[in-house]
Amino acid sequence: MKIDHLKEYLDEILSIRTIDDESLNGLQVQNSGTVTTLGLAVDSSITVLKKAHEMGADALLVHHGLFWGKPVAMAGNLYERIRVLVDSDMALYAAHLPLDMHHKYGNNVGLVRTLGWTVTGNFGLYHGNEIGKYSSLSRSINLEEVVFRLKTKLNCNPIIWPFGEKKVKKIALVSGNGISLIDDAIKIGADTMITGEPSHGYYWIAKETRLNVVFGGHYATETIGVKMLGKHLEKRFKIRCVFIDQPTGL
Repeated sequence: MKIDHLKEYLDEILSIRTIDDESLNGLQVQNSGTVTTLGLAVDSSITVLKKAHEMGADALLVHHGLFWGKPVAMAGNLYERIRVLVDSDMALYAAHLPLDMHHKYGNNVGLVRTLGWTVTGNFGLYHGNEIGKYSSLSRSINLEEVVFRLKTKLNCNPIIWPFGEKKVKKIALVSGNGISLIDDAIKIGADTMITGEPSHGYYWIAKETRLNVVFGGHYATETIGVKMLGKHLEKRFKIRCVFIDQPTGL
């Protein structure tokens, strides 16, 4: 398929033009025009870019792209990344916040479903959008079961702040650096929060409000969206999709 066709489709279903974000979402680097194999990845590191090329990708869909906030000079490692893309004739499409919050292919809805629950509602205002999901379970379960599900489903080693009750029922979920939305989780009455990575500044808030927090890793919690979206694109457009797994341990 044509890269322009893929770009237009992704722009539309992810509402790229209507979601405010620090990331320059959308097509960040063009290729010569055709996509036969689409790589899927969390990051756009040089390691990922080279691996995608080795796997035959002529386009790459990532969660963390190359351009954020203000324009920067194409020097240093940014230049090296772009050079790999251009030399490989490989396009780069980035979807950050639009992929986190998507109702069907998003990291957060995918995290809920991966853990075997259903979405009860949204929470967590970020850039004017509610990006998190919460699940009110039909029965209370042990916090240990939450940790076990996260560990086995995402193949990660969770970090736990066990500051609340051992039996939990209302769980707020936000991928990546979602701990910044801890106040919103508290406001909706969550007894447990699942997110990606810990941050020192929120430790005492969680402890003093008796909120359990379980961290599955920034990387692990954000592999879900690109994988789900890749399956959809593979089925719809009959293009080959390959996931480039390069965990950071964080």
